[in-house]
Amino acid sequence: MSTTKTLALWVAYGQNGVVGSIRHAEDGYVVTMAGSDAATGTYPNLASAKGALHSHMAPGSDWPRFQEH
Repeated sequence: MSTTKTLALWVAYGQNGVVGSIRHAEDGYVVTMAGSDAATGTYPNLASAKGALHSHMAPGSDWPRFQEH
């Protein structure tokens, strides 16, 4: 029997547009900042990935709006 796992993508929007993304992979939630070629890291759950993405934004940035795609 085979199973299919749905993988999702969340795009993070700041005041001036896209600031990064979170992709759900088999081993966790992968954070990539906008304009970066490499992932920032992989996190065990969506909440920690969102926090990590926000922590890599400019100091004092508002919490981004996350939209699932």
